[in-house]
Amino acid sequence: MSTAVSAVFPPPGRRGWHEDSAAILVGAALVGLALAVGWAFRPTADADSRERYPKGWPSALASTINKPQTWNASPAEALADRKGKPGGTAILLGLGWVVAVSAAGAVLRGHTVARVIPGAALLGLLGALAYLLAAQKVIHYYNLEYPLWALVVGLVIGNTVGVPAWLAPALQGEYLIKTGLVLFGAEVLFSRLLELGLPGLLTSWVVTPIVLVATYLFGVHALRIPSRSLCMVISADMSVCGVSAAIATGAACRAKKEELSLAIGLSLAFTAVMMVAMPPFIRLAGIDPIVGGAWLGGTIDATGAVAAAGEILGRDLGDKRPAEVATTVKMIQNSMIGLIAFAVAVYWSGWVERGTASVQRSLAAEAWLRFPKFILGFVGTSILCSALFTTSPETALLVDGAIAGFTGPLRGWLFCVGFVCMGLQTVFRELAPVLVSGRPLLLYVLGQGLNLALSLAMATLTFGWLFRQGAGP
Repeated sequence: MSTAVSAVFPPPGRRGWHEDSAAILVGAALVGLALAVGWAFRPTADADSRERYPKGWPSALASTINKPQTWNASPAEALADRKGKPGGTAILLGLGWVVAVSAAGAVLRGHTVARVIPGAALLGLLGALAYLLAAQKVIHYYNLEYPLWALVVGLVIGNTVGVPAWLAPALQGEYLIKTGLVLFGAEVLFSRLLELGLPGLLTSWVVTPIVLVATYLFGVHALRIPSRSLCMVISADMSVCGVSAAIATGAACRAKKEELSLAIGLSLAFTAVMMVAMPPFIRLAGIDPIVGGAWLGGTIDATGAVAAAGEILGRDLGDKRPAEVATTVKMIQNSMIGLIAFAVAVYWSGWVERGTASVQRSLAAEAWLRFPKFILGFVGTSILCSALFTTSPETALLVDGAIAGFTGPLRGWLFCVGFVCMGLQTVFRELAPVLVSGRPLLLYVLGQGLNLALSLAMATLTFGWLFRQGAGP
């Protein structure tokens, strides 16, 4: 086995595989399972009809996973699916998938499965609680999504009663989130990213690196935040695509869990505000709907919040295009995760920690060591599903059905439980000095202000002027 390959997939030994390797293997296996089951149970009539199957072929695995649905007066309402049928079994099975993924990771990483399963089950229940809180009608309306509540649940428990010793082996938060990101790769389909053409690429790929670098340098040199890794994860989270970028860049610069939790918490809070405030501002300011949609996609961090904000804007204007443009611009940003993570790994190895006791290798070797290998799984599932999507109408429906029916919901569960783990392992007193100063909040606000200004300017230039006739899906 070559050195490069063995660095990603080391031979299993007494200590087992690295969590990135485990995330790639488990995530790829789950994507393969979804595609195989979808093909095995494919429809016999009108199998190539997008009109009949707008969200792809129905997946046989869809009945094995669900989450609590929107409820108003009683949490019991959340146990019914969207059609009003009992959905509690599918929710429990969804929790079971989390336990299964945790157990698979434990096996691959050389841990004792029996010590992981009880804790994984409890973490799954805490994840279900976070989903339940996010599903309350008023909370759901303001888009205070499950990642925020998962972090809150974990933080409250971890910083009050603490984490019992028997639960510690099950705290595999980074592994679960990385596995979820490998699944997320299946949703980044190249053909859809290219639907907007050059305007979409310019809006995402020009503004994003400018905002990231400027925000990071401002935090380090102007605000003098002592932790460069905190500056980096805040900058990447805010400028690229929220949580996913924070996890990827945090791995590349070896940020602390407390720093990741802080960056993600800031992102989720501002995402909720921007999702509610930006659509009416766009309408009142008379901004072109397509330009407004691109602006939403380039600035709001979470993909789900971008879609929701685009739908609000489109509904107010009677136009579906803003939501389509917003979502596509955000997905183009999502495609930058791997490149950004690699650039951060090179920068950290060659400049930030070059010459320190912890860096004694060549630049290439150190950059490769720091590069988050799970990104290879993200890219691999993206390439696989992109290729299938463009092969034929049938395989396009296969991919959409696998995502909508299984890998998408499972990704949500893995993210949710992963954030609970991060909250449980975050000790905020270690960040007390920098929190009291208010500098991380100021860095996020100023960086987001720059992001809003540059994204609006670029969206106006590309979608509103240079490519106005060809802009839009």
